[in-house]
Amino acid sequence: MEPIVPFEPISTEHIPEGPNWVGQVKWDGVRVLTYYDGHEVRLFNRKFNERTFHYPELTNISEYCSAASIILDGEIIALRDGKPSFYEVMKRDGIRKLSNIDVARKSIPVTYMIFDILYLNHQWVTSSPLAERQKMLRDVIQLTGYVQLVENFDAKALYEVIKNQEMEGIVIKDLASTYLINGKDSRWQKKKYYRDIIAVVGGVTLRNNIVNSLLLGLYDRDDQLRYIGHAGTGRLTQNDWRNLTERIRPLVQKNMPFVTKPPRTANALWLQPELTVKIKFAEWVEGHSLRQPSIQGFVDVPAHQCVFE
Repeated sequence: MEPIVPFEPISTEHIPEGPNWVGQVKWDGVRVLTYYDGHEVRLFNRKFNERTFHYPELTNISEYCSAASIILDGEIIALRDGKPSFYEVMKRDGIRKLSNIDVARKSIPVTYMIFDILYLNHQWVTSSPLAERQKMLRDVIQLTGYVQLVENFDAKALYEVIKNQEMEGIVIKDLASTYLINGKDSRWQKKKYYRDIIAVVGGVTLRNNIVNSLLLGLYDRDDQLRYIGHAGTGRLTQNDWRNLTERIRPLVQKNMPFVTKPPRTANALWLQPELTVKIKFAEWVEGHSLRQPSIQGFVDVPAHQCVFE
């Protein structure tokens, strides 16, 4: 089975109403599709990066699925203080030495939140309505401590709960919608409680020879990296900052990669624009800069894909 580009929701500020619309929690995890051809299980994220060995608890598919073959769509999450944490799940997803997986599996347990099915028992089911696909899931998935099915709720009521819990947001779906591979349209919509982007790290500042903030950028239509702000707060621990200080050493360069100069650069170290990071922020302010940016975790996204929308 070749990995596919999954169906994506569009952003919205207004929650659609009507009997066919349902709300689901947007889990702030890692989108992962599971492929089982009857013999082998493989996991891929939406960028086609394989994650089979990062999540070995999902490879014994007979423990939670009775289908002869299947493609599942869902989100892998990890909890911190009882809530989904992108920072925590990225500590699993970002592991580079697979010899560390067994230790990470014990220290960072994950849950696979399944919300769709594309292929079942040697047949594509993407042309079936979402309501029917959800019934298929209920028929073949056995819930475990690490595999769950995403539930439907009233979208407006769910969004109020999400705000109260300060979680990422909701996805609103039309129960009549088919699954559009490599597509994005209004039959799936997302409304976030907070905003986030994937940004490029073009430089850093240091305190006592340890990195203490990131200088961030996005590419414009002319493929130029534009500075959008700096972030020094968020999920990173002191140990993470120390590890980052070592990680950036091969990336240090003399020239500033930004086409627009940051306001404070006297003590900056410029980097080759390769590292990418998920940033939570309050809003865009004048001059294409971020207000209250907060680091959520480093991601495996190519820098050239980090562009202004």
